[in-house]
Amino acid sequence: MRKITVLIVDDSALIRNLLSQILSSSPLIEVVGTASDPYMAREKIKKLNPDVLTLDIEMPKMDGLTFLRNLMRLRPMPVVMVSTLTEQGAHVTLDALAYGAVDFISKPKVDVANRLNEYADEIINKVLMASTVQVRTLDAAMLSSENSPNSGGISTAKLDPIITGSPKKQMNRLKAQLIALGASTGGTEAIKYVVSKMPASSPAIVITQHLPIAFSQSFANHVNQASEMNACVAQHGQEILPGNIYIAPGDKHLMVITKGAHYVCQLDDGPPVNRHKPSVDILFHSVAQNVGSHAIGVMLTGMGVDGAKGMVEMHDSGAINIIQDESSSVVWGMPGEAYRLGAVDYVQPLERIPAQILALKA
Repeated sequence: MRKITVLIVDDSALIRNLLSQILSSSPLIEVVGTASDPYMAREKIKKLNPDVLTLDIEMPKMDGLTFLRNLMRLRPMPVVMVSTLTEQGAHVTLDALAYGAVDFISKPKVDVANRLNEYADEIINKVLMASTVQVRTLDAAMLSSENSPNSGGISTAKLDPIITGSPKKQMNRLKAQLIALGASTGGTEAIKYVVSKMPASSPAIVITQHLPIAFSQSFANHVNQASEMNACVAQHGQEILPGNIYIAPGDKHLMVITKGAHYVCQLDDGPPVNRHKPSVDILFHSVAQNVGSHAIGVMLTGMGVDGAKGMVEMHDSGAINIIQDESSSVVWGMPGEAYRLGAVDYVQPLERIPAQILALKA
């Protein structure tokens, strides 16, 4: 089997050496070269034709974001960003994901050698996953506001959804009061797209996206800017209200509980589930228990299986579940596992998910 070839671009000799050692420890990966700046990287990409690029954000001569933007315009290829766990690093990394980077590796500010080695398996898996992604530019038509459901541009009668559950279930359910959404790899942009099409009058949306805590506020800001709804990082005890989006902080599980006649955010500091904290399974389990048939479950692109079992519980409780289809997903791990477990009522490409939600909520 041919190994996945990787070029490492980073101005730090320490990081270049560490990543080279970590990635070379996998029998499936060959590090074919390193570069200390984007100009050297450009020449080595031409010469070595790597399958995957790891790219530092902060570099001399040309910053990583500018280089990425040029790369995706002239020679699109899978890129995994190397990002610092800071507020500025979070903002730039989210921009990099918007420009087409597949994923990112978090670079700690202290004890870099030991901390990076702790996440060796995760780094290897992210690079291997990136190598399978067909990098493509975002479809301008999909992002066009002309077809936004909140402008009346999409006719839900023309959706022709793929239905994997019983359509009778929709007829017997009560009006949706909550939308529970889970995502991981590729999810930051997918979430922004979905919420950009949701009107301000939408039911509340609770979101678990796998991100570190340093990224939480920046991500909430990005989501808030993309949507007519109001987005925030969820707070413990916060009442869940229509027209609002509540995003799990990167170091706590988000759960939905009932308090009197209201739904409330509850944050939990328990151990990781499926190696994730926050975990989509935790969120979906709480929604199944406390919201039941008043909920719509949505699973977008993501690596792994987190959330699939929770989606089964939501399905069994009477909720209607939608997943992103394989062709529009960066990784069809989480939605694919939910599909295999029989937890799904609708399978839709990303651009049709908002209209599907709106067709079900009425």
